[in-house]
Amino acid sequence: MSRPVESGEPSLYARLGGADALRPIIHDFVQAMVQDMMIGFFFRDVDPVQLERREFQFTARFLGADIPYEGRSIRTAHAPHPIMGGQFDRRRKILEEAIDAHGVPADIKAAWLAHVDLLRPQVTREGAGQCD
Repeated sequence: MSRPVESGEPSLYARLGGADALRPIIHDFVQAMVQDMMIGFFFRDVDPVQLERREFQFTARFLGADIPYEGRSIRTAHAPHPIMGGQFDRRRKILEEAIDAHGVPADIKAAWLAHVDLLRPQVTREGAGQCD
């Protein structure tokens, strides 16, 4: 799950600015997500502090931080929920807006969103924009 780093090359996490840069992005993302009209209902019984912590761990690890992820697998965590393709896309859009609002470098943004796209089959059986 973490990105391999060549010797001497800083990780995406380090290039982003580490925890000090990532935490506010994740905070804003989680706040927007739980308040969103289209997908917020998925989180009505979820502790937002715990959600934020897990989102931080998962993202930091993907970006190359040596931080353990304490959550369940993506497939297991999302299996009980009938998440449609459009809802997945909405979450991705909210994340993209948070990333943009914090001025994340374009290459880190692209890698982050590409990673999210790779997770789609673990979250929903529907392709992009399919809300049947």
